[in-house]
Amino acid sequence: MRWVKKEQPDETTVQNLADALQVSPRIANLLALREIIDYTAAKTFFRPDISMLHDPFLMQDMDVAVARLNQAIASQEQILIYGDYDVDGTTAVSLVYSYLADFYENVHYYIPDRYDEGYGISLKSIDFASDNDFSLIIALDCGIKAIDQVAYATTKNIDYIICDHHRPGDKLPAAVAVLDQKRDDCNYPYKELSGCGIGFKFMQAFHQQKGGAILDLVPLLDLVATSIGADIVPITGENRVLATLGLQVINTNPRIGIRALMQLVKQKEFTITDVVFVIAPRINAAGRIKHGKFAVELLIEQDFDTALQFAQEIETNNADRKDLDKQITAEALQQLEALGEQERVSTVVYQEDWHKGVIGIVASRLIETYYRPTVVFTKNNEKLAASVRSVSGFDVYEALHACKEHILQFGGHKYAAGLTLAPEKYTDFKTAFENVVDATLPEALRTREQKIDTTLVLSDITPKFWRIIKQFAPFGPGNMKPVFVAYNVHDTGFGKTVGADDLHLKLNITDDTIAYSINAIGFNLGNKLVLTKNKQPFDVLFQLDENTWKDKTTIQLKLIDIKSHNL
Repeated sequence: MRWVKKEQPDETTVQNLADALQVSPRIANLLALREIIDYTAAKTFFRPDISMLHDPFLMQDMDVAVARLNQAIASQEQILIYGDYDVDGTTAVSLVYSYLADFYENVHYYIPDRYDEGYGISLKSIDFASDNDFSLIIALDCGIKAIDQVAYATTKNIDYIICDHHRPGDKLPAAVAVLDQKRDDCNYPYKELSGCGIGFKFMQAFHQQKGGAILDLVPLLDLVATSIGADIVPITGENRVLATLGLQVINTNPRIGIRALMQLVKQKEFTITDVVFVIAPRINAAGRIKHGKFAVELLIEQDFDTALQFAQEIETNNADRKDLDKQITAEALQQLEALGEQERVSTVVYQEDWHKGVIGIVASRLIETYYRPTVVFTKNNEKLAASVRSVSGFDVYEALHACKEHILQFGGHKYAAGLTLAPEKYTDFKTAFENVVDATLPEALRTREQKIDTTLVLSDITPKFWRIIKQFAPFGPGNMKPVFVAYNVHDTGFGKTVGADDLHLKLNITDDTIAYSINAIGFNLGNKLVLTKNKQPFDVLFQLDENTWKDKTTIQLKLIDIKSHNL
């Protein structure tokens, strides 16, 4: 792991901010690293409020979308809410459906089958809409590249409102309205909304145009916060407001389906990290193992006992998903070893019977072993389908674009994407992708890197310092939990490995600035114990955390890496 200290802000800026906020220079430094350099920006950061949300009508086509929805409701048209089968798509569908169904009965939802229809707008769904007299489809978290599908729907007298947050292609689909802040002609002030976030802005605009109060929509924000965490969008600007308020809803009065999940995992309070690692995988598991519609059923359910049944079924799906991803990861690693591909700059693997629902997870797992852009293929009908994951700093979407002559279809983000190709193109794609990555991935990015916010001595770690750090939450892209480095520390002599196979490291760390020690835990760092023996000095990367034991809560260090200290 490469330890890379972030470029530090100007000292005068830091001191001026510390004086304005009456905080320590270390806190001011952490804020300045997040481009918070004055009192107003700090107030917005620490006290996000619903009044800070942007006017939804600033988004291109929003007025047209609201007008078309009003027309549909006035004419009693059948409206179909359509969304992808992942967390962002199912939360978006649940949000728009639950809002509209509260007062309008001619609204239904449709989640495509991952295996039969694949990602995005399917022709099968358009045929379904035509056969059942739907004249308006609201597509959420997908559709920005559905040129042919929207054209096909037009021949069947079906209108589309596209609500997407993915990058548009050179041409937009001929929908009635296309809501996507990444459109070149869209001047919406914030560009990083999730798909569910776009759906929320649409409902906000509709509600606002009807004279409704923004506070009426707060109960919807548990879904928006879940999508923000799961889809790994930046938790900055408007997303920080939506995530903060959404977490408050989750922890005080969540919708019945989320409450059922929380009861099932026996947890009463959730951070955004819990949303990412506890709620999101379970919602995702429905679409991965069974069908995404079951996630929507859970999220819109009004009866708690029924929701608990749905949640238990999804829990079973999640257990199955875990078993599958472990098995497929092991098979993929064996394949790489058998082919002698450990030294490549990219990973591309394929097996026709791998479960399509977990190949994205497997791609992420492979990066843990071989740190490089990764593509995992399986067979889907007569085509090959893949999930793609990247490493820090490398735009995998652009890499796929450079290989587009071999690809039937692709889409996604900088760090995660999906594609399909003809089976006979697999070898050509694998070669082209390796060549593109080799030519465009800088040598420095080929080793896992850890960015460091600032240096601390252990006496800096006070209860007050930790209280303020906790107020930086919710953490996520654009506002990651601060990472610190401490030099020339040592263990008190009682360090040991813990856990199954002694994988983890437990230390009591001290330095020359304190007369006591601080507990530290290092997950998967058991092999570093030798560096801490006999009170020898070492340097440590860590985040601050807390540990509760027998009703007593103390600050602890969550270790990221350890290196010997060079005297």
